[in-house]
Amino acid sequence: MAARAYAGNTTAYRARRRPAARRRPAARRGASRIHWDRVGRVALTLVLAAVLYSYLNPVIDFVKTYTGTTAARVQLHEAQRENTRLHWRIQHADDPAVLSAKARAQGMVAPGEQPMTVRGLSG
Repeated sequence: MAARAYAGNTTAYRARRRPAARRRPAARRGASRIHWDRVGRVALTLVLAAVLYSYLNPVIDFVKTYTGTTAARVQLHEAQRENTRLHWRIQHADDPAVLSAKARAQGMVAPGEQPMTVRGLSG
């Protein structure tokens, strides 16, 4: 029923409606002192700098850790080489050739040998 009332009364409905107000162009103000494109670029640059700064400390820590680990590996390999050398010396301490060389370094003579001393060679 409402549809009939509306359909028959379309001209009255249009007559009651106000026409849309026309927009007037805004009056131009003086030139703006703020250059918003520059402000945006500066803000973006500052944000980028803040993000880069936030990544800087972890990168520095990573580099320090990496160099420290590398130095520790070098020390580990040196200690392993020293350990291997010492183990070899322990295992070969009973060897007669090693014992003979140590005794001769201390000035000892094997049984049946004639000890000799030569003087005046350093000349």
